[in-house]
Parts: sequence; structure tokens; C-alpha cells
Amino acid sequence: MKPGVKKSLEAIVSPENFSDQLIDLVSYSSDATSRRHRPEAAVWVTDADQVADVLAFCNRERIPVTARGAGTSLAGLSVPVRGGLVMDLCRMNRIVDICIEDRVAVVQPGVVYADLEKALAPHGFFFPPDPASGSVATIGGNVATNAGGMKGAKYGVTKDYVLGLEVVLADGRKVKTGSRCMKSSSGFDLTRLFVGSEGLLGVITEIILKINPRPRHTGTVRAAFDSLASAGQAVSRIMRSGIIPSVLEIIDRNTLIAINQNTDLRLPEAAAILLAEADGFTQEETNAQLEQIIAIFKENHASEVRMAKGPEEAEALWLARKSAGGVLFRLNIALEVEDLAVPLSKVAEALEFISDLAEKYRLRIPTVGHAGDGNLHPGISYDPNDREEVNRVRMAAEELMTKVTELGGTLTGEHGIGLTKAPFMPLEHDDVSLEIMRGLKNYFDPNDILNPGKMGL
Repeated sequence: MKPGVKKSLEAIVSPENFSDQLIDLVSYSSDATSRRHRPEAAVWVTDADQVADVLAFCNRERIPVTARGAGTSLAGLSVPVRGGLVMDLCRMNRIVDICIEDRVAVVQPGVVYADLEKALAPHGFFFPPDPASGSVATIGGNVATNAGGMKGAKYGVTKDYVLGLEVVLADGRKVKTGSRCMKSSSGFDLTRLFVGSEGLLGVITEIILKINPRPRHTGTVRAAFDSLASAGQAVSRIMRSGIIPSVLEIIDRNTLIAINQNTDLRLPEAAAILLAEADGFTQEETNAQLEQIIAIFKENHASEVRMAKGPEEAEALWLARKSAGGVLFRLNIALEVEDLAVPLSKVAEALEFISDLAEKYRLRIPTVGHAGDGNLHPGISYDPNDREEVNRVRMAAEELMTKVTELGGTLTGEHGIGLTKAPFMPLEHDDVSLEIMRGLKNYFDPNDILNPGKMGL
């Protein structure tokens, strides 16, 4: 980076909040994917004014800026593919306000999801999206990707809880969207425009969130199925039964085998298992939901049904699902975690297609997912040093994305498009939609400095 540029950035953020040291640049060159590209420098910003000044300067100098939280992206969102500057927002980590009377929390983007949950717990409230990486992921990243999680079937995803934002645009101007109100029909919904925009339209510096009362009771049940069709039918029946489980997860046979090979959980190696959780404000309400879920499991030929008798047994049942990610990353050198969603009626068909795809391309593709909202995560395990296998992975991914869109599904349920899904955007979006997206990108960021190279725009 040119000395004059370095001096200007140091003047904005202070020398101790600027780095062009190799150890930092290597750290900022990747996220949770296998994609890599080194930036030229990094800054740690501490308030919205610094964000505005950095962006205004970089816009004048045409320096690419990649905003970054915890770097847990599974779609390459945090990789600075055109070099330039990484803007680390993790030091903007203040919980500005918790107002139980208004059911609102106001946070800076660097607040870690789990820290917000800890702050809300004494009040009996929670922020429902519950991403799997919540122990480290930041709220700013949740908003930028419209993150979801295991509770999506009942409680939705991040966009359902973002009431307002403060955003700094590419030229350094600040804009405030939305309000602290539970509802508003005032003007265009700019808040929703920025949620899920992956840092391409602006940098989020403050977030107004709706929060929910935490249910007092929960219950958990696990069921094993000898066919994917039966498991899929059970999901469909539950979700149209009149009850909505707080969690409904699926784990396929390949994942179950991998878990058993790497842990002592001794799970049934069925075609699939479903894990369901019901919650409520009375034990009777919770039990009534669980009884109906169990009945549906049995009606759809579950070979085994096991209900947790207390919190410890429930945690033991959930340990299988929570351990899946770590186990799958041990299978080979690399793991491409896909993130597709299909209509609920197509869950079983999608699972069977993934199984056939693995056989066709001689690949290991264990799959877990949030069955209650049709969001599946096939993990393609492979050796990146084996060119022939890499080519098979590429062909399998292309075939999978084509099938997903044919089923009326979407390329991503919660991880975002980023780099990994960018080539497939025309499968889901028509020419007019892509033209509108490119037009919005050009309006907000005419010099293309904000997270350039992402989303195929």
C-alpha cells in the first residue's frame, strides 16, 4: 500500500488500529471456506464516524473495502478477492440499549450473538435466529447474510427481527432506516434492502432488533426412519398439522456413520433421524405439541422414537446434531458446505437426489439440515490436491444447484451468495432481476469499492 494511503488511514483510525503486517494480512485472507486472497492492509474501526471517514477516503482513492466481522462465512463473503482494505468491525461491540418495555435491543455490528443472548437472559428474553456459529458470529454478519439457524421453522430468520439500521454508504454518508416501532409502512423498506446485502451496498454500524420473550418450557424427541421418503413425509405432516415445532432437524445416514466413527454417541444408522423440539409457556402446551409430533413420527413408520425425560437427556440428543459440523470437517482435507432450501414438500426428493449424486460422482456428501423450513446443508468432502476429484466436486455442485432451482428452491437459505454461489445466480434469478440488482449496486456504490466480486454483480 502506498505510503500516502497508509498515512491517511492511520490518521483516521490511529496507527495502532492500522496494520499492513503479513501476519494480519494472512489472517484476513480467508474465512470458513477454502477461498483465499490477501488484502493490502486492515483497519480496526471503533465508531460510525471512523467508518464514514475510511469509506469516504477509499471511495476517492478507488480502494476496495471488505467489511468483516468474525469471518465465519461459509460462502466466501469475507474474502477480499480484489485486495484493498479489510475493515474489521469487531471492536464496535457495544450493546447500546436493551428496552424490555419496547421489546427492542440496539447493538453495534461487532456484538457476538452469544453475548447478546447472555445480556437478554436475565430479562427472560432472547434473539431467536440462533445461527450455528452463534458463539463467535457477530450480529453485523448475521444481518449482512440474513442468517438463520435451528429455530427458523418457528421463529424465522434475522430479517424478521431487524427493525432499523444505521448504515454508512460507499461515499461516507450515513443513512438511518426503520424505527424502534414494531410496525411501519412509511416509505420504501430500506431496512430489508440492506439485510442480506452481504456488504455490497453499505457498512452497517448500528442495528435495532426486535426481541422475544423466552418460552418457559421445552421438550425434545428423536425419531429414526428407514427411508428418506418416510422422514420427508413426517416433516411435511408436522409442518401442516397446526403445530409448529421450535426446532425440526434432519441428519442423514452418511452423517450418522461419520458421527459414530468419530464419537461414542452410538446413533442408529438409519436412512435419517429427525430431531424435534417443542416449546411453550406452560408444560401442558409443550407436552401437547410433543404428543402430536410423536404420533406423526409413528404414523410415518419411524423405526425408533426416543423422548428426552429432562434437560440432560435433551442435551444428549442435541449433541448429535451439534457435533455434526466438527465431525464432517475431519472426513477429508476440505469440506464445501452447501446451503440450499426447497419447499417443504420437496425435502425428501432433495435428500434422495443428494444421495444419488454422491454415488454418481463417487463423493462423500453427508447432509444435515433445518428440515422444518426446508433448509439443507450437504457437505461435499474432498481432497483439493486431487484435480480429478475437484472436477467431480464442481460437476456435482452444478448439478445440485440446477436440481434445487428446478424444485422451486433457492441457492442459499442462510449463508448468502458470496463467492461460492455467484456462478449459479442466473439459475434462480431472471435477467430483469439481475439487472435490477446490478442497478442498485451501481447506485449505492458506483465505484464498486464495497465487497467487490461478490454475488456475481
